[in-house]
Amino acid sequence: MATQVQDEQETDPEDVTALDNARRQLERAAKLVDVDEGIVERLKHPTKVQRVAVPLKRDDGDVEVYTGYRSQHDDVRGPYKGGLRFHPDVTEDECVGLSMWMTWKCAVMDLPFGGAKGGIVVNPKDLSTDEKERLTRRFAEELRDFVGPKKDIPAPDMGTDAQTMAWFMDAYSMQEGETTPGVVTGKPPVIGGSYGREEAPGRSVAIIAREAIDYYDMDIEETTVAVQGFGSVGANAARLLDDYGANVVAVSDVNGAIYDPEGLDTHDVPTHEEEPEAVMKYDAQEKLSNEELLELDVDVLVPAAIGDVITTANAADIAADIVVEGANGPTTFAAAEILEDRGVAVIPDILANAGGVTVSYFEWLQDINRRAWSLERVYEELESSMLEAWGDVSEARDELDVTWRDAAYVVGLSRIAEAKESRGLWP
Repeated sequence: MATQVQDEQETDPEDVTALDNARRQLERAAKLVDVDEGIVERLKHPTKVQRVAVPLKRDDGDVEVYTGYRSQHDDVRGPYKGGLRFHPDVTEDECVGLSMWMTWKCAVMDLPFGGAKGGIVVNPKDLSTDEKERLTRRFAEELRDFVGPKKDIPAPDMGTDAQTMAWFMDAYSMQEGETTPGVVTGKPPVIGGSYGREEAPGRSVAIIAREAIDYYDMDIEETTVAVQGFGSVGANAARLLDDYGANVVAVSDVNGAIYDPEGLDTHDVPTHEEEPEAVMKYDAQEKLSNEELLELDVDVLVPAAIGDVITTANAADIAADIVVEGANGPTTFAAAEILEDRGVAVIPDILANAGGVTVSYFEWLQDINRRAWSLERVYEELESSMLEAWGDVSEARDELDVTWRDAAYVVGLSRIAEAKESRGLWP
């Protein structure tokens, strides 16, 4: 342990992986909970990590081999659950770290799942639709022995979508000899997907932001909000906060941000799905960089694009009173400590964007029971689940006088530890 701490102190605070951050957050939370050290040690490591070669015959006849990963962190509370991403920066450590976050996220939401994450090291923009389909189907075959409705249930992530999940499900089902919709979530509703799944992470971000605004006795109609990222998560969060009465003054895509201190009509700004990279084409009062958006003097900042955007380089310049994490891991461990010292409230991703895995759970239930829910029921169940989780986390925060992230970890870690103590350790 001493060597590990020394190594971390000698490392640049920003030169860390998602796995480093996940382990640091676990160690910090473990000090606040009466948990056996053996359980904490077990949770620092994934149960297993699959590394597979995924050959693809390109449209021109050439064959390329890509590397794929699936990290299965912990399944003490139920089957592994987590996304599959197609991205050139996918690494084993990233998959392990993100699978750990999924374990905490499922526990915070009190879902009967554990955490997993996976992906292929590939730029999906370099693939034709046919190539992406062939790659997905081959990946499904390579993972077939490790996934399943009662084992590990993938879902969409960066570079993948509902169509990707449909291909994956079909490939798995063909090999199993029966249609198995529950092997993945995030599918189109016509083949067992759930209504409301795509917008669920953004909706949960908006719900939690609304509750945080109320917690700090702010009037939502006088609250200014900036949202980095206007894709599925950011756009849905921005539009719902707009509907709640908040004043969304800035949004962005990969090319930059638009800003209007009087407020934007978020329903009029095209999302990435509606028109890719169209935010900067919108007629707005001012254009900013993504970095400038993060430092706007607003009440609520929602980083909903990619990870590691709030770092030691800009944490001192974050002017928002509340940060609600829409993306996975947008705040580095070192930056979080700076924000904590400055009194900036950071509502963590494992609570704020947990609407995705929550509606995935609803989808899994629908697949098992072969009975679809209406969109209205999905929204009602999601609202109820998010409010219950918010209540659990805010209660822990008030009782222990800790940060929101620590409170969420306390809730999640306590549930996981209780399950591990009840099941025991196989000899």
